[in-house]
Amino acid sequence: MSEHTLLRHEIESYLKKHAIDDEARYIIAPLIARKSLEMNHLYQDLGFKSRVQMGSYMKQHFPHLADLKPKDKLWKKFLYDSIGKVAPACATCDDQEHCFTCLISEASA
Repeated sequence: MSEHTLLRHEIESYLKKHAIDDEARYIIAPLIARKSLEMNHLYQDLGFKSRVQMGSYMKQHFPHLADLKPKDKLWKKFLYDSIGKVAPACATCDDQEHCFTCLISEASA
């Protein structure tokens, strides 16, 4: 199994544990997990116009996670931190210095 496949499964499982209903568990969690492997910010890859829209969406479908997520942390970063991993996009991200204690930035310091 590829590293990306393993990451997708871990993110999906984590989201499923916090899903509010079957739609969030079986439709939205797999979609977010797949999109979390892409190279843009998660809200962009999901088609949202802003992080605020993404936050509202997550609050609706994963309210407990939305309550746990620090306000100053991006969703992709929060999800990957929650499973103890680094998102594939982080290695080539040009916004590491602003990414709220990015693990890549810390490793190179």
